[in-house]
Amino acid sequence: MYTIGIDLGATFVKMGLVDDKGKVCFRRKIETPPSSNKALLIDAIIDNIRDIIKASSKKVSGVGIGVPGPVDSKKGIVHYFPNIKGWEEVPLKSILEKKLSLEVELDNDVNAMTLGEFVFGAGKYCDNLVCLTLGTGVGGGIIIGGKLYRGGSMCAGEIGHMPINETGPKCNCGGIACLERYIGNRYILERAKKAFGSNITLETLTNLAKSGNKKAIAIWTDVAEKLGVALVEVVNLLNPDKIVIGGGVSKAGSLILNPLKRQIKGRAMKDQARHVKIVLAKLGADAGIIGSSLLLTASLHK
Repeated sequence: MYTIGIDLGATFVKMGLVDDKGKVCFRRKIETPPSSNKALLIDAIIDNIRDIIKASSKKVSGVGIGVPGPVDSKKGIVHYFPNIKGWEEVPLKSILEKKLSLEVELDNDVNAMTLGEFVFGAGKYCDNLVCLTLGTGVGGGIIIGGKLYRGGSMCAGEIGHMPINETGPKCNCGGIACLERYIGNRYILERAKKAFGSNITLETLTNLAKSGNKKAIAIWTDVAEKLGVALVEVVNLLNPDKIVIGGGVSKAGSLILNPLKRQIKGRAMKDQARHVKIVLAKLGADAGIIGSSLLLTASLHK
């Protein structure tokens, strides 16, 4: 059985043909249109799905799509995207099903990534799991008792929009002092530009830190500590077995993990801190594609 998984991000849309063992057999990547043109983006997704099916010559059973914001996964409605304008109450599932004549399932992108890591990745065999993705936005997904937890209005897991201060900068979601507003990649890069006097990439910032540059180390340590403030709350509240961290920012690796682990060990309640393991995601750039394809599996989706 083959399905198409789609990871819709604020910067790129990644798509892939996935088999029942979680292998991505064929993939596409396009830029998310900067104009916030909803129709243009939907048409681009449809065209690329058709191209994947044609190029692969495989029979596709359906399409799963993970999107960067709150959704009603039962009705297939996008409520809004914090980092992409023009997507208020969009019935994306019905639009795609009508155009493609395929079954379509829709969920938050980090819920999708969480399913991927739970079934095939770093969270395998782990019944109480929290997954984070650190990128343009900061999202979270939660597995409790082996089931994806969505909450009363299907919007649980927004760890990136937990406030970490009483006052602070306004977030795109409308909140104040949200975690994402401090450690989303655009804000990290703004700090790096101020520190070094020019634009640099996250990869360059990581390499500078690994070579011992004190300014770069200070930036990554601060990112880890701010993330730690939020995750101490998560650890105390949910008592997870494991926290899996993915996304582009997580490529800093030990520069984030080591101070983050110290923060949790020092500030979380002892039993919860001792129990939880904090690891990097295993599925890498394919996590969203693989996880989205799993939305079509009824036992995981419902």
